Parts: sequence; C-alpha cells; structure tokens
Amino acid sequence: MTVTTHSARITGPLTYATADGAKNQIPLGPCLVEQISSSLVDIIWGANGQSSAALPVVEVEAAAKQGHLVVLD
Repeated sequence: MTVTTHSARITGPLTYATADGAKNQIPLGPCLVEQISSSLVDIIWGANGQSSAALPVVEVEAAAKQGHLVVLD
C-alpha cells in the first residue's frame, strides 16, 4: 500500500489512547495525516513532527465530518 500524506488542521477535540490506555487530546493546530493501512491513519503534529498517534479510519472520518479535522490539500 502506498502511504499518502495530507496537510491538515485539528480544529476541535480529537482524542487518542496512549500506551498505558490513558486518553489524550491532539492539540489544535496544523498536522499531517497519513493513511498507513486500510484501517489506520497516522496523525502527526508538533513543531518538528515529534508526536503522532495511529487512529482508526472511522474515527478520523467522523472527526472530519464534525469539522474537527480539516484536510487542506
């Protein structure tokens, strides 16, 4: 599968689970979105792209539909 990267912006709540199971919120602002498999999308953020979370495609699509994730390209 080819990985496709898009520029995007987090504009509302979008949470992910940490390794210990805690829920954290991806900060508002710019990010990259990469579909890494048919069922997972990687969201990458931070000044140097130092943070990321793999989320199910259905969660990312729901966030986009609610306006919490806006793909810019």
